[in-house]
Amino acid sequence: MSNSSTDDSGPLLGPADIRELAGALGVRPTKQRGQNFVIDANTVRRIVRTAEVRPDDVVVEIGPGLGSLTLGLLEAADRVIAVEIDEVLAAALPSTVAARLPGRADRFALVHSDAMHVTELPGPEPTALVANLPYNVAVPVLLHMLATFPSIDRTLVMVQSEVADRLAARPGNKVYGVPSVKANWYAEVKRAGAIGRNVFWPAPNVDSGLVSLVRRDKPVETSATRAEVFAVVDAAFAQRRKTLRAALAGWAGSAAAAEAALVAAGISPQARGEALTVEEFARIAEMREAGK
Repeated sequence: MSNSSTDDSGPLLGPADIRELAGALGVRPTKQRGQNFVIDANTVRRIVRTAEVRPDDVVVEIGPGLGSLTLGLLEAADRVIAVEIDEVLAAALPSTVAARLPGRADRFALVHSDAMHVTELPGPEPTALVANLPYNVAVPVLLHMLATFPSIDRTLVMVQSEVADRLAARPGNKVYGVPSVKANWYAEVKRAGAIGRNVFWPAPNVDSGLVSLVRRDKPVETSATRAEVFAVVDAAFAQRRKTLRAALAGWAGSAAAAEAALVAAGISPQARGEALTVEEFARIAEMREAGK
């Protein structure tokens, strides 16, 4: 297939293609939406490979932008559903797909929407989520998608390096916090690589990281609901320097009630949130319900 750029990107987009497309659309990447477009075809291939996209996968992509990753996913998956909030980008994407991968265009669907408000997707249920997530909304979007679409079994997201560290952190790590615990409720989470700044246009002033999330075979065993467990997590980290007895006082109704729930859950009232696993947070949630 002919390609206007001089690199060996095949149907994928190279730096010249990206600038040409953006120029034709009058698109300037905006900081407000955290737009940094991937301009390196090899990075796209690496992401698709790391995500272990299979020929039978239905992949949902958030924030496809000009379509760099979309085309790579479409080459590897059965179908791709892209969710794009930007009106101009959403309008242009189907024609980019049709021009560069005409044989796969019927395997592509576009949803013009804010990913945080998406509750259903066209076609078969998604099996994988692969996305270059805008840094300012990465965690809420990721958690929303995992909660809303239980059929998503494997996820690979590219996020700011610092966010990648937080998502993949284990108890006891100084960056372990709300994103770490909540992501772990759904999945086994790990860092899956680093991405340099020069593969983006415009180049961001931070490094990026890949995070792999494989949905747990069995959910966390607990009689508490997800909302109840997440309420404990939010309370524990709202004042992360405090002991759990103090941090959970508002959540439990008093420091004494918090202590009773902690002791019943087998957790020291002097511990701090960053020491606890998601299973331990679930036990605390159960004990408050039991103590009522």
